[in-house]
Amino acid sequence: MTTASGRPRTVPADERSAREWYEHGLGWPTAGGAPLELLTGVRFDVLELPAAAGLAVLRRVPDTGPVALHGSRMRLLVAAGSAEELPELLRWLEWGGVPLDLSALGAGGRTAAPLARGAGGGPVWLRPPVPGRAVEPALPAATLRGGRRAGGAGASAPDLVRLLGAAATECHRARLLRRGRRQPFAFS
Repeated sequence: MTTASGRPRTVPADERSAREWYEHGLGWPTAGGAPLELLTGVRFDVLELPAAAGLAVLRRVPDTGPVALHGSRMRLLVAAGSAEELPELLRWLEWGGVPLDLSALGAGGRTAAPLARGAGGGPVWLRPPVPGRAVEPALPAATLRGGRRAGGAGASAPDLVRLLGAAATECHRARLLRRGRRQPFAFS
């Protein structure tokens, strides 16, 4: 399916067409060379967590921005600048010092660009961005009291704190479940 401009509505399978789709259809910068990578910290940051925890997060916070799956890892796109806030927000949410399999990519980072489903075994979109529609206002971002985003734009965007709280909880739960399977019973 294509848009009125003749560009595909979904990401193509080959890297050359996909680069065109990302750069011109979405306005997202890519890194030169292969494999195709998206630059983080410019138009979005990435919150990365185990896929099992990520699926639980998507059930708890259904209104997220674009979401990609790469093997056993899930990547949620969040507002640019969010990666810098991650450590302090985790401390504020009382997750500071708790080992979580949760990380963020921000300014200067790169993430593998999802191609069409099944192309090359790389990442795929679970919730793809839509060309021609502004993606950034729909990305999870820090909000002010009353649900308004800092900076005044995108009042309908999901709250980053809520998303991060759910992600930390699900990452911790997944870690406890993994550890519980390896640990012998205390009274056996």
